[in-house]
Amino acid sequence: MPQEPGYAIVLFADIARSTQMYEQLGDRLAQKVVDDCLTRLSETTRKHRGDVIKTIGDEILCTFKEADDAIQAAVEMNRGFDQKQGKENADSPSPQVAIGMHCGPLIQTRRDVFGDTVNVAARIVKLAKPRQILLTEPVAQSVQPSLRGKIRYVDTQTLRGKSGRMSIQEYLWEPGDATVLLKRSALPKNAQSGLVLTWAENTIRLDPDRPAVSLGRQDHNDLILNYERVSRFHARIEYRRGKFHLIDHSSNGTYLQRPGTDAVFIKRDETLLSGSGIISLGRLATPGSPGAVHFAVEA
Repeated sequence: MPQEPGYAIVLFADIARSTQMYEQLGDRLAQKVVDDCLTRLSETTRKHRGDVIKTIGDEILCTFKEADDAIQAAVEMNRGFDQKQGKENADSPSPQVAIGMHCGPLIQTRRDVFGDTVNVAARIVKLAKPRQILLTEPVAQSVQPSLRGKIRYVDTQTLRGKSGRMSIQEYLWEPGDATVLLKRSALPKNAQSGLVLTWAENTIRLDPDRPAVSLGRQDHNDLILNYERVSRFHARIEYRRGKFHLIDHSSNGTYLQRPGTDAVFIKRDETLLSGSGIISLGRLATPGSPGAVHFAVEA
């Protein structure tokens, strides 16, 4: 019987270029290479306290209780294939993996897992290139601060079968990795150069070098507002192609107030930030209230 829905990080790892291996090595030898790779991926999963759910062709599906374990397993999965698989495969392409992750509730039976969380993770791995670790925003927000410095925003996309847009992140695990950001000369002529957030005694500046910040109640957010009606991960501000986007992920919504205009309310949606004003999470805030986050866009 299926168990009650539980929370987990779902990770798909796909052995890249497997079709090329079959062409070069023939079916029997290529299948042995794939089987060996899947065995190593399974061992790495268990080493990092994960559960192997099943293998699907040249993919492995596994779950983790902690995002940090999933990240560390993903890194080791990639590093494990840096060496050739043996002299008999010297002419074959070195196996590499593409990894995608999402987290949330799922339904688990003795031999499988089901639900929207699994479906989203399956979509994410299809976007990943060989040696790339892609994850959704909820996974990024679940990672401890010691690992978050290597996470970079990649894109916001509409996934097949899903309504709304989803922020895609990448964990940069290789030395010298860097997020490819638009050069200032390549930005639109009306590009905004920076946005300053102030709350209490805190100041955060967004620009092409720091393209995103998160706001919410939990400690892993960049701006922590531990108030009633504020969600654990409430909202995010992203710099995309010269504009600043306020994106709400919460249950109670976010209010945007600009001088001389009525407040704008967004819930599970996004809006552009321009000029200056106040962002308040869950309820309207006055300029001097503790929950008021002031913003100002710099030309």
